[in-house]
Amino acid sequence: MQRILSTYLYANQPLTPVLLEAIAKAGVDSVEIFCASSHFNYGATESVREIAHSLGQAGLTLHALHAPVEREALDGRESGMPISIADPERIRRVEAVDEMKRALDVAERIPFRHFQLSLATGIQAADPRKLDAAFSSLELLAVFAKHRGVTIALQNTANDLGSPSSLAQFIKDTHLSQLAFCFDLGHAYIEGGSDAGFQMMRDRVVTAHIHDNHGEKDEHLLPYEGTIDWDLALVGFASMPEPLPLVLELKEVSPGAPSLEQIRATFDRIERQLDEKYAGAPRSASIGPDASTR
Repeated sequence: MQRILSTYLYANQPLTPVLLEAIAKAGVDSVEIFCASSHFNYGATESVREIAHSLGQAGLTLHALHAPVEREALDGRESGMPISIADPERIRRVEAVDEMKRALDVAERIPFRHFQLSLATGIQAADPRKLDAAFSSLELLAVFAKHRGVTIALQNTANDLGSPSSLAQFIKDTHLSQLAFCFDLGHAYIEGGSDAGFQMMRDRVVTAHIHDNHGEKDEHLLPYEGTIDWDLALVGFASMPEPLPLVLELKEVSPGAPSLEQIRATFDRIERQLDEKYAGAPRSASIGPDASTR
């Protein structure tokens, strides 16, 4: 099992060589970098060059980039404004696409496989106008990414617009066959159970985000700290034809972030369970939460 950690855990601080070295010393093999300009200034050539050097020095590879979710502070604009490639307003949508292109250009300096992208965050209905806008954006971005050796992996979110069923139908309707999926276990669990969602997405799933919650809020806890049934979840992942890259995507919670020792111990536990599941895992395995935990 490749041990992949998302830097979302450290999104409120700069991504430094010291931090990357500490992550590597905790037994992590690869990272998914969260694109926030205050964390990783993906649009600045010097910043990208420094991160490339730091990854090499730490012995880490870049598995993926997580797409920016807020507008970068440029030309006097304030940061913190949400951006979405599914925005029906053309000007805002074009700005969002341009921001995604800036992030994808990182691949020119640091090769990575996947670009994790959500259609939208927060409460979002499956509005046909937004889906049409997403199609216009992704038709351009998929080609742009392909030229850089990157596959866009749409991530399911805990809303109607980004639900597993909506994403599966979106691909069917648009025929954007070059797109893949990033299955987010925690988001699917909040939506009422991950079994059906995984089955809808599994034919295109190329990576997964793993984190825990209690079925109500997107807490991004360490696995085994919420109510997700991890035994069932790992049976489902192990049933894939090829080993599925699992990205541990945590976030800082009060009074502080999980320690790297806790992260190492969690990877150890997941790896032991996965080793058990890989032998003879059924192809139709369920990965949804047990009804008794809800």
